[in-house]
Amino acid sequence: MRYAIYFTPDHDDHLCRIATGWLGRDAFGGAVTRARAFGDLSAAEVAFHTASARRYGFHATLKAPFRLADGTSETLLIDAVAAFANDAAPFEIPRLKLAQIDGFFALVPAAPLPTLDRFAGDVVKAFEPFRAPLSDAEIARRNPEALSPQEHANLSRWGYPYVFDTFRFHMTLTGRVAAEEAPRVRAAIEECLGNVLDKPVPVDGLALFVEPTTGAPFEVRAYRALGNQAERKTA
Repeated sequence: MRYAIYFTPDHDDHLCRIATGWLGRDAFGGAVTRARAFGDLSAAEVAFHTASARRYGFHATLKAPFRLADGTSETLLIDAVAAFANDAAPFEIPRLKLAQIDGFFALVPAAPLPTLDRFAGDVVKAFEPFRAPLSDAEIARRNPEALSPQEHANLSRWGYPYVFDTFRFHMTLTGRVAAEEAPRVRAAIEECLGNVLDKPVPVDGLALFVEPTTGAPFEVRAYRALGNQAERKTA
């Protein structure tokens, strides 16, 4: 079993609902929906391109998936998420845009946002005591020989290459898309999203996701509002 600390909008948020429809699975409860055709992509093509992202659900990684360290427990982790969220101030991402990163289509901030980067870094540090050391197999899956020196150092120290100076906030919508297919996939995503990206995205909650067994879909185990607000969602 692995856990992860992710950002995802509230379950009833318009962006969350649209992205969930595109991916074909709701991380809040795990409901699966049939893929739809968008743009020039058939339903089967949408299902193909979203397969890898679907398993993780609509999210942005803050603390990458980890096994629990000895002496910790799920109950203690949920309590820690609640305490962290209670002390954190909500803020907004003024605008997200669609981009392609290493072949993946994802939503990313339209401009640098230091507040978001600091928030992500605080999450990485706060939940490090709950992370068990990576196994040799887990390190190998990160393809360490392809990492930069800083990314390799982050993997060794924090269990994930892309933290702090190498952090890139992104909400993944597809697997890797070949260059010749990218225009069609982009057009399909843009049709699905409509004008939802015209509005700011509130970062006002923190989600604990769980992978119950190796390779199983990730689901929201607990969702806590930021800033001493009422609890919003517990899966």
